[in-house]
Amino acid sequence: MYHVKNTIKSQGFDALQIQKLVKNDALEILSISLEKGAIFPEHTSPTDANLIMLEGAIVFHINGEDYSMEAMEHLSFAKEEKHWVEAFKDSKFLIVR
Repeated sequence: MYHVKNTIKSQGFDALQIQKLVKNDALEILSISLEKGAIFPEHTSPTDANLIMLEGAIVFHINGEDYSMEAMEHLSFAKEEKHWVEAFKDSKFLIVR
């Protein structure tokens, strides 16, 4: 049986929100929302990952570089690289790893 879920659509903009959409042995997908001005603090990913912007505008900080991103843009990054994210607008993005 299939179920359509509205987890991403209903996820609010209240500071930093993280929802696990999928988790199995091969794949993890996280839905992340950041309120304008909020910061996702410095952290690392346990595996190589992809950030897929859905809406808003962020700056992705990694290895001393800043990457401005908006809706419908994509960025790949390596595991265990320290990074952090700052929202310039209410923003939603997916992390696929």
